[in-house]
Amino acid sequence: MANPPSRTPMAGGFLLAVSLLAGTIIGAGQGEASMGFVAGLGVGLVLLLVVWLIDWMRTR
Repeated sequence: MANPPSRTPMAGGFLLAVSLLAGTIIGAGQGEASMGFVAGLGVGLVLLLVVWLIDWMRTR
């Protein structure tokens, strides 16, 4: 039987969700909810990638 990992991986999904919501709300305030959603998605994906890279570097 395999041993479970000794540490808990970092989670970046929260950053993605918050970025999507914030982008949509800010975009709606400016009359461009769709563009806000796309911008939030872009920012969220970048933050998610940063969290993943940091977690990956910790495991090496």
